[in-house]
This record gives sequence, structure tokens and C-alpha cells, in this order.
Amino acid sequence: MTLFPEMIGQGMNTSILGRAIQSGLIELEIKNIRDYTLDKHRKVDDYPYGGGAGMVMEAEPVYRCYEAICSEAGCVPRVVYLTPQGSVFRQEMVKEYAREEDIIFLCGHYEGIDERVLEEIVTDYVSIGDYVLTGGELPAMVMMDAIARLVPGVLNNEESAGTESFSDGLLEYPQYTRPPEILGRKVPEVLLGGHHEKIRQWRQEQSVQRTRERRPDLYEIWKEEG
Repeated sequence: MTLFPEMIGQGMNTSILGRAIQSGLIELEIKNIRDYTLDKHRKVDDYPYGGGAGMVMEAEPVYRCYEAICSEAGCVPRVVYLTPQGSVFRQEMVKEYAREEDIIFLCGHYEGIDERVLEEIVTDYVSIGDYVLTGGELPAMVMMDAIARLVPGVLNNEESAGTESFSDGLLEYPQYTRPPEILGRKVPEVLLGGHHEKIRQWRQEQSVQRTRERRPDLYEIWKEEG
């Protein structure tokens, strides 16, 4: 649900996600909230009660759009509202959302959306970080990208999603490709030997070290859980 459907369409219909949509592994339906306003000029915002800068998205077109989606889906999907006031998006949430059959992403704009419709339809308030963007479209695409990667068949190499950063609570180990030496730096010898157990151990050690150095907060959580 967005005021800028072309932004979502252009961002999602490329690369891995574009192929996943084309092959039917995931389905993306973009709803333009302006299509659900009764205003002849397709106006969807108004001045805030109590004064203040900016405009607020009206409740009615948002709710009418939501009702149309529920009617078409034949169910009441989970509704994620992208807002800096929400819980910070993490890999645990990615896994949770990937199990859902349908999810609605509600993208706000201007100074936000009339609180009354949020109270009526939103199930999840989610933020991708402690900063403010001009709208919810980019955060929605970030979330959709992360979630779609866990859908079976989206990634050509199914093992990839299980070894990336955060999959086991640690950051991913360093990666290398040919040539074996460049810029005066060599590929670690252990990766050239073909000994799978030694490679696995080296990668685990590197993940632990990298997490301890770069994300000590995650490292402490990993230690407590592990």
C-alpha cells in the first residue's frame, strides 16, 4: 500500500527478486492508495489537527485500500507499517515473516498517517533503523528483499541463506575469489587446501572474531545463547 507504486515496481522487478516474481515463487501486488480516495483530484492528505508542519495522510483511502486487499485475498493479512517508531527489523523477524502466506506493507508519507486507521488495521510497527526517510517505500523494499530470500527456490544456492551474516547469530566470515594474490594480499592458505573440516573451522573462527570486533553487542548475545 503506497502512494508511489512505480517506486516499488522498479525496485522489486529486477535481479533475483524480479526472477522470483516472474517464476511465481513470490507474488507482489502493488496498491496505489490514491485509487481509493473519493476526492476527484485524488487527494489523500490534509492539514493536521492541532497545527504543525506538513500534511497527514487521511484515514479513509488507506482503510478502503486495506478492505479491498482483504476482500481479494479472502483473509485478513498481517499489516506491517514502516515507521521509525517501530521495532528494529532483525533476522529473527525475517524468518518469522517468511512463514506468512500474505503480508501487507503499509508505506506512509508526509508527516505520517491518521492514527485512527493505524489503530484499526496495523499489526506490526517496524523500523529498519534509527533515522528518518521520506516515506515507507525503501524500508518496505528492504524488508521484502530480506524475506523473499528465505522463500524456497528464490536463491539458486539454498545453502547461501543459511551461511550469511545473522543466520546463526554471527557475522559472515571473509570471502575470496581468484586470483590467489592481488594488491599484495594472498588468499588464506587454508582455503586453498581443500580440507573441508579445516575450512569449516577457519570460517567459524573468523565469524566469531569478526563479530567480536565489529558487533560486540551481537557477540555478547551469541555467547549467552551458545
